[in-house]
Amino acid sequence: MKALFNNLYIILISPHGLIRGNDLELGRDADTGGQTKYVVELARALGERPEVGRVDLMTRRVVDAHVSSDYAEPVEKLSKKARIVRIECGEPGYLPKEQLWDTLESFSDNALAYIHEQQQMPHIIHSHYADGGYIGTRLSSLLGVPLVHTGHSLGRSKRKRLLASGTTREEIETTYNMSRRIDAEERILGVASRVVVSTNQEIEEQYAVYDFYQPEQMRVVPPGTDLDKFHPPVGDEHESNMAKELARFLVEPEKPIILALSRPDPRKNITSLVEAYGQSPELQKMANLVVVAGNRDDIRDMDAGAQEVLTSILLAVDQYDLYGKVACPKHHRSEEVPELFRMAALSKGVFVNPALTEPFGLTLIEAAACGLPIVATEDGGPIDIIGNCKNGLLVDPLDGEAIAAALIKVMKKGKRWRTFADNGIKGVRRHYSWQAHVEKYLDVIRPLIEQTEPIRRMTFNRKPLLYNDAAIITDLDQNLLGDPDSLARFTTMMQKHRKRVSFGIATGRSLESALSVIRKYRIQPPDVLIASLGTEIYYAPNLTRDSVWRRHINHRWHRADLPPILEDLPGLEMQPKNCQTPYKLSYYIDPDIAPCIQDINKLLLQHEQSVSVIFSHGQFLDIIPYRASKGYALRWVAEQLDIPLENMLVAGGSGADEDMMRGNTRAVVVGNRHEEELSELADIEHIYFAEHSYAAGIMEAIEHYDFFATAAGDQA
Repeated sequence: MKALFNNLYIILISPHGLIRGNDLELGRDADTGGQTKYVVELARALGERPEVGRVDLMTRRVVDAHVSSDYAEPVEKLSKKARIVRIECGEPGYLPKEQLWDTLESFSDNALAYIHEQQQMPHIIHSHYADGGYIGTRLSSLLGVPLVHTGHSLGRSKRKRLLASGTTREEIETTYNMSRRIDAEERILGVASRVVVSTNQEIEEQYAVYDFYQPEQMRVVPPGTDLDKFHPPVGDEHESNMAKELARFLVEPEKPIILALSRPDPRKNITSLVEAYGQSPELQKMANLVVVAGNRDDIRDMDAGAQEVLTSILLAVDQYDLYGKVACPKHHRSEEVPELFRMAALSKGVFVNPALTEPFGLTLIEAAACGLPIVATEDGGPIDIIGNCKNGLLVDPLDGEAIAAALIKVMKKGKRWRTFADNGIKGVRRHYSWQAHVEKYLDVIRPLIEQTEPIRRMTFNRKPLLYNDAAIITDLDQNLLGDPDSLARFTTMMQKHRKRVSFGIATGRSLESALSVIRKYRIQPPDVLIASLGTEIYYAPNLTRDSVWRRHINHRWHRADLPPILEDLPGLEMQPKNCQTPYKLSYYIDPDIAPCIQDINKLLLQHEQSVSVIFSHGQFLDIIPYRASKGYALRWVAEQLDIPLENMLVAGGSGADEDMMRGNTRAVVVGNRHEEELSELADIEHIYFAEHSYAAGIMEAIEHYDFFATAAGDQA
């Protein structure tokens, strides 16, 4: 069945930074920059297309006295068909993206609930950056909706830069959560149907170092720019408020302007530009230098990286005695950025980007659209932009003399300057308008949508668990076996509340094995049984198998290809046939001999296997489809049975249970847990670590949460 390519519902996901429709605080911090601007403008541009019915840009809802109340509004309309939807994400205060990882499951669960409330399912989910991609993989896997991803920047590249700068591996992990970011990026590459990049260099150099590098899935779609905002000078720019602000700094404000515009990030290499200007008397005689590096009130209140950059700029100005020649304004509004470009163009100046690395360079396009020639780093996006537009020169950002020489060359001859200016205006309209961008973007997603068959949920003769609005879901071996007395008390407790609270078991065992254990230990028959690590779901009273779930997880699952890939690895031994299922490949693993889980996962990724690798109980290694897990199955069940995740108490004790307990569920880790496998859960607020073991630990959590009263509303 092919979906019709009209009335499209597109979801964009970009959780970090501060995102609103107007007056974006670009440069406020490292998280509020080009990406935030891009996703807002992409949403607007898609909303203008006739084949698009609706665009939701999902970002984080932020309630924080230190930021505008705009970011706490649940919904903000961008246009008739596009809007910003702000999703609750754990901690309400504003957090840097590196601190968001433990809250992303909550974002995912809340986003999933929002989507299920809508009248139609999205046709495409488009995630941005690693954090958005982490959320996108979860939603795509649960909904069966194609995932498109844009990385914006990549963790492996950043780690290399940090190591080269002298930062230790320990500091990188502590500050940037780099391993989690890179693991997320690998999973994204395995799940995404398309990866949208800005340049060929991203594909060939940046993504190529990833284990799940799939260049055939990648498409170059250069970002667009708003030509209504960014256009050539009209002649009155020298009368603007920004012109008056710059005049405060400059002795001869009528001279050509060399303009640098970026956030105060060491990678932007602004200090080297100031030094190059300071070492060139010819350049100082020819032009003024204007450096717009974010917004600030007091440098001492900024983060360490911004402090370092701004302090070094001011010290360089002092060292070369550039007073009266360099302007470094403290504030600018986003709507003043086009004015800055036009002022520089009117003065017959040049825009310069001396960054050490530049994945794309949106400001280069904006400058070009305003008729301002460019000098830019010979890395990444500028190569493509100048190649397409023929509107400037590339330079080595580490060669100060070369930077100065290129700036002089562009400005010295009026004919060359005019050619570059005209070429930039024409080239942007041809290659980098939003109309051109969206046209290419829709061409990328069209085949994905036309090949997608919507998920049809199971239908029941009667709605199961009709009166139940809460549930307790627990692992079997780790939680219910081992203490017969506490199991008996737990069973009595569940029977007392069975009319309001459903009982579920989520186990790695097969259906037959699980039923055998349930009978042997006289465990209450569950209302729902999630078996074989989430690859099978059965519903009471007749153990009806969820056949839709089985079809759903079959996507890109090639079980027969897996054993040959793993057969030569030391420390792995295939479990008996009765432990194997069509959707679960199970091994015993000796961690002292076998490769680490990351290396096993890497090997499978290199062989283009979209799977999840699960290590549990210190001795088991299971490989299942990437759309399956206990956590994914639990969320599928919750939606099927119309039970809010907040009304679920999930109990686990090993690594196989981890993704069940993250997110919006209430959770308990029982006392007889595998500490090392669940160590990352220790600091998550809504996960309770019980002192008692087995079923006694679950009952301890029921009391801790006052679960029956608060979740199920049972006043008995």
